[in-house]
Amino acid sequence: MAKAYLLPVEIEPLADGTGYLASCEEIQGCLAEGASVAEAIDNLEDVARILLELRVTDGLGIPDHLQEAPEGALHVQAQILISVG
Repeated sequence: MAKAYLLPVEIEPLADGTGYLASCEEIQGCLAEGASVAEAIDNLEDVARILLELRVTDGLGIPDHLQEAPEGALHVQAQILISVG
């Protein structure tokens, strides 16, 4: 059975205003863009999965610092920017 991991994700708008960049500093090179926040996160999930699968295939294993998720758990943490006034 595959294990699930909780990954901290940062999302920021692209400088040119065409979409969003999602990144996970816990996995080197884990970056993805998308036209929407949801698309950037979906793309980042694919990138993270591929990078971790490559580590396992290469015999490096999953980094010890990644937090394994309890079965059936979903944890989302985000910051949003709100302008008032």
